Amino acid sequence: MSLRARRRPAANQQRCGGAGGSRRAAGPAMEDVCAKFVSQKISKVRWRPLPAAALQTPDVFATGSWDNEDNKISFWSVGDLGNAGLNGEYHGEPQLLCDIWHNGDVMDMQFLDQERIVVASSTGTVTVFRHHQNNQTLSANQRWEKAHYHVDQDTSCGGAACTGIICNKPEIVTVGEDGRINLFRADQKDAVRTIDNADSSTLHAVTFLRTTEILTVNSIGQLKIWDLRQQRNEPSQIFSLAGDRVPLHCVDRHPNQQHIVATGGQDGMLSIWDIRHGTMPVSLLNAHEAEMWEVHFHPSNPDHLFTCSEDGSLWHWDTSTDISEKPSFLHQGGRSTAYFSHNTINQSVVSAWLSNDPTKDRMEITNLVPNQTLSVNSLDILGPCLVYGTDAEAIYVNRQLFA
Repeated sequence: MSLRARRRPAANQQRCGGAGGSRRAAGPAMEDVCAKFVSQKISKVRWRPLPAAALQTPDVFATGSWDNEDNKISFWSVGDLGNAGLNGEYHGEPQLLCDIWHNGDVMDMQFLDQERIVVASSTGTVTVFRHHQNNQTLSANQRWEKAHYHVDQDTSCGGAACTGIICNKPEIVTVGEDGRINLFRADQKDAVRTIDNADSSTLHAVTFLRTTEILTVNSIGQLKIWDLRQQRNEPSQIFSLAGDRVPLHCVDRHPNQQHIVATGGQDGMLSIWDIRHGTMPVSLLNAHEAEMWEVHFHPSNPDHLFTCSEDGSLWHWDTSTDISEKPSFLHQGGRSTAYFSHNTINQSVVSAWLSNDPTKDRMEITNLVPNQTLSVNSLDILGPCLVYGTDAEAIYVNRQLFA
């Protein structure tokens, strides 16, 4: 099942709870955003990680495509801000460094390190590509054929889409529509561990909670925690959305507080979970008008969260409590922003994401896509830099998100 097969309209779905009072604000001025039309529908975008303690801003990102006759993995450079114009805006569009053909739709993509990227295919195969920076080429470094499959791994057909990947070098965890979880190790030929019947439904995404624990989300609205130290093939905890079993498509863990998890799914809602308590989400926030494809906490400033959707929007959710901490672009040029009244309790200890009623706290929600058209399939955020890719065969870069 490719992305196309997953994209059924979320008809007649109830919307409930959460920040119903929020209103969508205008996005950043277009001069802050560089667009590049690439003649491919883009399914995934990822910034190349920076070296530890590096001070520079991200300058290279990777894209993967889907629903094209020939799909590609591509690496792009965004140069440097030395090309800024008189007003400080960045004029240089992303430049293609190198690309390589990819068999099947790119379903997910994660950097293992600065040279290697792991790619999930709709064919069920998982490939590690190496970026050779000395001559700007890409090569397939390692491949696990049909890591995900429906019937028999050895038959010529029957591959099941690998839907999600997470890396914690040297370990790579993959999940698929076959309900299978694989644990691979870079440079090892065979899987370290496979949980064949981890789920009876499609697994859509996976994240590490800690080095020995992963969390998966599935097509019937469940989150499951798996302890990789345990030999039994059962989850250690199960969480679920109440009522309708809405498929969950994406998950991210708070970078500093590992018990806080965000998910998004077919109904476009943003759910915030505290996996220490209960089995239900702490908050359900009205968000997009269609499927939410990705959710990402900002890796170094997790009061900021970003979501993108089939409805063509990309939202920036800002729960930082001090007005002086607000990124200034939210206040420039008369652009409106949604405010909630903020209660005065000191929230430095309690994450704003865990408020039982986030509408009591001030939260700003900004739509960063000014002219919504086709699906925004993927986004990535690193430092002040945002990249996103769309079904309109375009990639967009904003390198001054907090300018």
